[in-house]
Amino acid sequence: MGTAENETGLSGIPFGTKNKYTELTKVDDDDGEDASHHHHQQKRSASTRKYVFACAIFASLNSVLLGYDVGVMSGAIIFIQEDLKITEVQEEVLVGILSVVSIFGSLAGGRTSDIIGRKWTMALAALVFQTGAVVMTLAPSFEVLMIGRLLAGVGIGFGVMIAPVYIAEISPTIARGSLTSFPEIFINLGILLGYVSNYAFSGLPAHINWRIMLAVGILPSIFIGFALFIIPESPRWLVMQNRIDEARSVLMKTNEDQSEVEERLNEIQEAAGNSNADKYEEKSVARELLSPSPSLRRMLITGFGIQCFQQITGIDATVYYSPEIFRQAGIEDKSNLLAATVAVGVAKTAFILVAILLIDKLGRKPLLYISTIGMTICLFCLGISLSVLGKGPIGIAFAILSVCGNVAFFSVGIGPVCWVVTSEIFPLRLRAQASALGAVGNRVCSGLIAMSFLSVSDAISFGGTFFIFSAISALSVLFVYRLVPETKGKSLEQIELLFQTDELGWEGGQVELGDVEHLVQKE
Repeated sequence: MGTAENETGLSGIPFGTKNKYTELTKVDDDDGEDASHHHHQQKRSASTRKYVFACAIFASLNSVLLGYDVGVMSGAIIFIQEDLKITEVQEEVLVGILSVVSIFGSLAGGRTSDIIGRKWTMALAALVFQTGAVVMTLAPSFEVLMIGRLLAGVGIGFGVMIAPVYIAEISPTIARGSLTSFPEIFINLGILLGYVSNYAFSGLPAHINWRIMLAVGILPSIFIGFALFIIPESPRWLVMQNRIDEARSVLMKTNEDQSEVEERLNEIQEAAGNSNADKYEEKSVARELLSPSPSLRRMLITGFGIQCFQQITGIDATVYYSPEIFRQAGIEDKSNLLAATVAVGVAKTAFILVAILLIDKLGRKPLLYISTIGMTICLFCLGISLSVLGKGPIGIAFAILSVCGNVAFFSVGIGPVCWVVTSEIFPLRLRAQASALGAVGNRVCSGLIAMSFLSVSDAISFGGTFFIFSAISALSVLFVYRLVPETKGKSLEQIELLFQTDELGWEGGQVELGDVEHLVQKE
């Protein structure tokens, strides 16, 4: 009996053999651990997405300043003319000078962000713009108003250059495209707010209303001050400063999978030259940009070219001078003019959401094709409307539809994708200053268009000007086909490899994911 009791339990189940009930208990325990781990991973993923999302929003607040200035000036200029008695040439200079002066902010922004960091460059941008906005609000004359515009332009130059770079450097690969599009969303939101502000304050006396319109632009800067206490520094900039532990800490917050953090950190270190010092020649950044290697030359052509095409297709002329365009189409009443511009702002802002939803699914290049082809058609239709249809109800409706269609197609593609591509393609050690050069090209073209639009339109008609914009837009389709690679789904370090080979069919402009995998294996 004793022997039997040692071999079996009370239920008759042998102790010395494998117990199926014990196995079931172990399986249940394993399932519970897996479920707990999965639940923890889901919570971490949700927390990470919210954190990165918040960083992208706060980093994009400077873009509201640019958008608001573009939108509000289109209406405020009507009342500034009436109050300060400025000429048409002064009007062009006042509108366009902001883009021209922003060149200096963009040029200084690249070097500044390499010295003080991406985060504090955004703070500097907000401070300089806020100073300019205060001066414009209180300006008693055209000359003082111009001083305020100069300061605001420098601040905007800093802001438009640094926001996409910061977001691209802090975002996980899978969501980088949509997150880097946020500055363009906020530019569009700012434009819409500017249009609404014009309409809301247009009923006030002419010597007060435009000052209030400009003063409202100070408000976003306050939120930027709060943002500085929330957003971290770029992990890639921290690596460049050899602050590896801080970079790792930021990557832990911005990557869902902890196992990828060290891998990503090693990639960044290698790209920065910390892990492999002889990867790059010991040349200054300025010298590299002035005498680029073949791969860097391709990057510069792509980045600088797409930035220029974004503006020389006339988007800022359409937005800044939409009241003048609608007046040419036949709308006379000031309130109706400003109401029509609100419709333009709504279209421009609404369709940017399409780009955000599709940029990481459909890809950068398909959106660029849709955008540039659509803009070409709409600009041509606007030329026909202003040249052929006259000032009747049909001409007015066709003009409004053409302008709204043009800004909608812009927002779907080249508007946001331009900044995404420019922030992605350059090597880490050159990214800030090379992106600054792209921003300079963008602002130069914007300023030239804004400062010459009325004069050119007086010389060849508004319709003729938009026929020219349509032809330039058609050229941008070819540029996208030939020189813009697809960067969807690639890390910033993998994208750099795309430009370091001639094997990828650059002549046809087609780059596939498999090519990157092939390159990484070769490395």
